[in-house]
Amino acid sequence: MVEIANPDVKMLVEEAKKKGIETPHTRREKVSICKIGKLGLCCTVCSEGPCIITENHPYGVCGLNADQIVAKNLLRKVAAGVACYVHVAENTARALMNADKIKDTKKLEEVAEILGIEADHKKLAEFVLNDIYKPRWQQSEIVLKLAPEKRLAVYKKLNIIPGGAKSEIVDAIVKTSTNLGANVNDLLHHVLKLGLTMGYVALRMNIWMNDILLGTPTIATLETGIGAINPNAVNIMTTGHQSALQHAVIEVASSEEMQKLARDAGADGINIVGATCVGQDIQSRWNLLKGSCFIGQCSNNFGTEPLAASGLIDAVVSEFNCTFPGLTEISKSEGIKLVAIDDVAYIEGAELVSWSPEKAREVAKRVVELAIEAFKNRKRAERKGSIKKATIGFSEDFIKQNAEKILEVLAEGKVKGIAAVVGCSNLVSGGHDVLIRDLTKELLKRDILVWTAGCTAYALQGLGFMSEEGLEYAGDGLKEVSQELGLPPVWDFGICMCIARIVTIAEFFAEKL
Repeated sequence: MVEIANPDVKMLVEEAKKKGIETPHTRREKVSICKIGKLGLCCTVCSEGPCIITENHPYGVCGLNADQIVAKNLLRKVAAGVACYVHVAENTARALMNADKIKDTKKLEEVAEILGIEADHKKLAEFVLNDIYKPRWQQSEIVLKLAPEKRLAVYKKLNIIPGGAKSEIVDAIVKTSTNLGANVNDLLHHVLKLGLTMGYVALRMNIWMNDILLGTPTIATLETGIGAINPNAVNIMTTGHQSALQHAVIEVASSEEMQKLARDAGADGINIVGATCVGQDIQSRWNLLKGSCFIGQCSNNFGTEPLAASGLIDAVVSEFNCTFPGLTEISKSEGIKLVAIDDVAYIEGAELVSWSPEKAREVAKRVVELAIEAFKNRKRAERKGSIKKATIGFSEDFIKQNAEKILEVLAEGKVKGIAAVVGCSNLVSGGHDVLIRDLTKELLKRDILVWTAGCTAYALQGLGFMSEEGLEYAGDGLKEVSQELGLPPVWDFGICMCIARIVTIAEFFAEKL
């Protein structure tokens, strides 16, 4: 079995294995990785192939060489990735458009000023949607407005200002189709355009819209983890990245009507169990969720199947990745109800209850009712795992408010630098969260403050790095500064899309210096 950094996850994987349940950790050992595919040297676009490029056979049937195939494969993968987060931004804009009230008017005013539009949340949502739907020959106003002046000059010189997000994605798919784009420079040029779409339109605007709609994260300290899951409650686990969709589930599940329904079924109540990036994002707004049934983040991407197999979960509500297909077999074994509220996360065995802004509460109610029904048939498991303390809720707002202090400790040399350890966890880089753990330890030892966002965040949270436990690994300078500030040596910015927050901060410091 692959190495697993988190003892709780390792325990759940071993328990699942004894029950005959596969998880990514056990499947990984049985999967053969294609070395040619890993290099991008396999083309599967047309029916003449797949064509494999080797030294003895340097061309595909159509004449494509290795460079062209690699460039086409890269562009198609980038287009798919950007499409995912444009989809998220689109739904967030739809939710914002239909919202009767918002949580952060100050952020709305700031964003509206940057974009040069009226400070009205519905008009902001309309502006974002219109930008997403622009044709390719009309440049994205969002990119033009958000890019720093010096960077924008470079983008213009390189002619990589993108058009509308969806049109750029569509034409990337066209270029990478049969007997089409084969100019390597042009294919990679399109990759750069999509990178700007991703950074400014899909990520930054989505984060800002979430702040406006749901509230900007603020610093909070909580205690959570697998050990916080009450076996006698109706437990609904989240998977995805669309906070605007999941917040409706939390609101409905927290209502007295639904809590009473759960108690009538013999449960202590209902808990929403944070998992994958959406849980990390919801958790970042902990101060705004007091009194709700959300218990905090309990798993990153590769931990969801072991957690589902634990006997603690009644339902999984999914709206995006990472919704692992392996949940299907686990749901059969454990009697878990799988509910997809966005068809992009619709897997075998799930019930599709499609979200729309107008039906958000109706959809949420159906999710909770299905979970309560599943609870009635679930065998009661024992409480298991540990609880970890974590300080969370960092944002660009917090950094700007404390910029002078941050610059001071950097100038003094007590903190040697800041490193962002961000993104997804995986199993190939030494095991589940192993590289994340070891890299972070090494950075802290060298007095480098670590900022994190995404599945890396829970990897570090679950190992205690976001509390005073993390000081064990810090160098003397970082430890002194952390103790003085009353903050951990690892700062959690939330969901993977909050990489955009860190980029915004980098731009802020670049201008300040």
